[in-house]
Amino acid sequence: MMRIAIAGGGGFAYLLAQELTQSANAVLVLTRNLHPEFEQDFPGCQVAVVDFGNVEELRYTLQGVDLLISTIANSEQLNLIDAARRARVRLFVPAEFEGAIAQRPSNDPLDRGSHAAQELLQRWAQSKSHNMQYTVFSCGIFMERFGPGGLQSYNIGGGSGLHGPDDYLVNVESATAEIIESNSQGRPAQVTLTSAYDVARFIAAAIEMGPGTWPREFRMRGDQMSVRDLVAACSDVRGIPFSLATHTYQDAMAQAQFCSEIEDYNRYFYFERLIQTANGRYHFRHANLNDTVNQHDGVEVRPLRFRQWLEQVWGPAL
Repeated sequence: MMRIAIAGGGGFAYLLAQELTQSANAVLVLTRNLHPEFEQDFPGCQVAVVDFGNVEELRYTLQGVDLLISTIANSEQLNLIDAARRARVRLFVPAEFEGAIAQRPSNDPLDRGSHAAQELLQRWAQSKSHNMQYTVFSCGIFMERFGPGGLQSYNIGGGSGLHGPDDYLVNVESATAEIIESNSQGRPAQVTLTSAYDVARFIAAAIEMGPGTWPREFRMRGDQMSVRDLVAACSDVRGIPFSLATHTYQDAMAQAQFCSEIEDYNRYFYFERLIQTANGRYHFRHANLNDTVNQHDGVEVRPLRFRQWLEQVWGPAL
């Protein structure tokens, strides 16, 4: 049995707690504020209200924890990494769920402390005095981005500034979409998608199989498709035509540059997300966690395909 801590009290932390409390492992949730729903809904789950700016308090709270899963970012996650190492936590899972690590540019305009967290984790993984290992779980894009109200309706992604229904690719409710159809080489832009519920199930399955041999990165997916097919699937399930704005790669680059010059940063970052999508940031071919789960007799995860998920949240196609 392990003692597992989850940092954060949002919707994804709730999904993780829901899955992990079904095992024999002890689960501790670290939150900024009181969240009685965790202990009420999941018997055996404990909640500790902490200050993520206080490393010493975090270190004390994390004593005896074997595995720490973070759902927070930026400087608070850096404090969490530092405290986990001091508390002799054996394994750390950073809040890096959307987008494979290798597909991110070195000078990343969308970075939210990810590069600094990776550097710190690599440093402690190589430490001779106390070795803290880490594994990144990558899922492509949360399908819930395309649900009613976007990620914010699931209480996910609140600290990212990227959780509303108009923040990425498609607003299914308003039947609008804005995409870069092809990358700079003219190949169709592709995305990998996984429901947040299935991400939590995959992580629970990986823990059940044993974290002793986890790689640096586990990749999982529920589906993969071109951005053009993603828009078509949304339109088909809604049963209405979508208003689609399509940019060439070169036009989007120019638009991003122009928005930066006039300090329209909302549109600048929107175009950067489209550009990074076309560059393959949210797509990968090999989902090694799917393969590992499928080869293991003791666990099973059957992730939803995107159309299945759409029909669950928006109703079956008319």
